[in-house]
Amino acid sequence: MSVMEYMEQALSLARIAMGHVSPNPAVGAVIVRDGKVVGQGYTQPPGGMHAEIMALKQADDKAKRAVMYVTLEPCVHYGRTAPCTEAIIAAGITDIYIATLDDNPLVKGKGVDKLQEAGLRVYVGQYEEEARHINESYFKYITTGLPFITVKYAMSVDGKLATRSGDSKWISNDDSRNFSHNVRYVSDAIMVGVNTVLIDDPHLTARSGHGHGGTFKNQPVRVIVDDAGRTPLSANIFKEPGKTIVFLGRKAKESEKSAFAEAKDAELVEMPAEGGLVDLHRLLEYLAERGITSVLVEGGSILLGSMFDLGLVDKVMAFISPIIIGGSGAKTPVAGFGADKVLGAIKLERVSVATFGDDTLITGYVKKD
Repeated sequence: MSVMEYMEQALSLARIAMGHVSPNPAVGAVIVRDGKVVGQGYTQPPGGMHAEIMALKQADDKAKRAVMYVTLEPCVHYGRTAPCTEAIIAAGITDIYIATLDDNPLVKGKGVDKLQEAGLRVYVGQYEEEARHINESYFKYITTGLPFITVKYAMSVDGKLATRSGDSKWISNDDSRNFSHNVRYVSDAIMVGVNTVLIDDPHLTARSGHGHGGTFKNQPVRVIVDDAGRTPLSANIFKEPGKTIVFLGRKAKESEKSAFAEAKDAELVEMPAEGGLVDLHRLLEYLAERGITSVLVEGGSILLGSMFDLGLVDKVMAFISPIIIGGSGAKTPVAGFGADKVLGAIKLERVSVATFGDDTLITGYVKKD
């Protein structure tokens, strides 16, 4: 096998860790000696082994004079675990291929320097784009202190989120919805506005078995933005496994506090308000403080509009179904103030297109000034 093939294997291992290891990065590592894989690993949940340590333990004494392929620069500092660089050096690895440097100021470049000082031959940059994509949430979180925000919605060809009566089931097809559950699975949190809860009564879970095999054991945190405190405790979100946080844009009443105290895995959080609306920037800071590095925002149009107006969105995933809904009263995916002129519209870059049956998925990253 070639260097590229071994790194591809390491990237596949890193993807297995996605959705399990926040706020740590998802990393994969492969150790090769005499053309044979003797060890491999991926990041374990916080407090567990890093990918490099897992691979080294599997390789044991075969790691001596071997080559390591790892998707992220090995750590050089003490956290919940000891530095991976020390273990790599002690094991006798002679060459190491690193897909990308770690943006963490405690690590960036220092891990490479440490390994080179110990005499290892270090190569950086193979499959860098793919490696950075896997950890795009971690990179934003570690450098800005805020979670990575992905907005996802499904709409008709004429840009409608629902009919004039509010019906939206189902605009996207089964394949699109199954893929969406995978996106949910690798997200730390799913966020919606209270109107989505009241109108659609969603479960907001990540389901396995192509959407029909029950829920995954590890569920994203469900986040409800509720300015006026209208979320009913009878909603489906409170019947599902996992934690739900409801953010209020006002001081909570004692009756609300006591009701939520009795609800399983439910939390009520008072949040500063801007113009009567929940302060979304402070909300994201709160989530980051809880170790949440990625948030998938799924609706509704008012919340999405506010997120775009405030410049909080990093990535957009728009499913387009080949149907025409029509109607001036039918909702569009994004409300808010919007752009005054087309020249001022939010632009997407690094755009990609995929198909799921008859549906088309357009994914792009918000161009930052």
